[in-house]
Amino acid sequence: MSAEASHPANTQPPPDTTRAGRSPRAWVLLLTATLIALALDLGSKHLAFQHIADTPVPIDRREVIEAVSLDALIPIHDAVVVVPSLLEFTLVLNPGAVFGIGAGQRWFFVAFTVGALAFALLIFARWTTPREKGAHIALALLIAGGLGNLYDRMLYACVRDFIHPLPGVKLPFGIRWPSGSRDVWPYVSNVADLFLLVGIGALLVYSWRRPPDEHETAPTPQDQTPPTA
Repeated sequence: MSAEASHPANTQPPPDTTRAGRSPRAWVLLLTATLIALALDLGSKHLAFQHIADTPVPIDRREVIEAVSLDALIPIHDAVVVVPSLLEFTLVLNPGAVFGIGAGQRWFFVAFTVGALAFALLIFARWTTPREKGAHIALALLIAGGLGNLYDRMLYACVRDFIHPLPGVKLPFGIRWPSGSRDVWPYVSNVADLFLLVGIGALLVYSWRRPPDEHETAPTPQDQTPPTA
């Protein structure tokens, strides 16, 4: 009896090796998730600068560029305590990148953000398949976070921040950050920063759990046909 007769044919569908860049559905998912996340970021910034202080706080680009200290552009106001010692909202203008790193290097971060967004699109189009929806949503968070802060830098010459986790919680044993702060989390950030951190973390987990490339693991015809007796 031949091998074909004694062994049933392999009925498993071949692995999907189509790249997401060629899938309209994958593009729709990426763009939809990006637009939703971007709307959440820009909408939350607008609401924060309208309602956290006693009066709305308008941001003028020329004033930001000419200001010696951006703190002078924010009126003195009480933070809105959401959960005591866990989360509060306070208004801050950030001239740098995430968590205020690199203050004064606005155009460097504009160029870096544009390059990072292009790289994220390349990862989506060339290195993922249409079925990898989790990776696409993580990339959408990265793109939305980058676009949200890029929008602020281009329109206001700074980034609008308002989220302060763990306010007033101190590091143990007198430990201090290089800046001298003893706060566990001395940074004020925004929803775009949160999306960036979540997107990066999700992609790291995804890449760690992702199986080897299907081009390398797909069985060959020789592997599927057992030897004849």
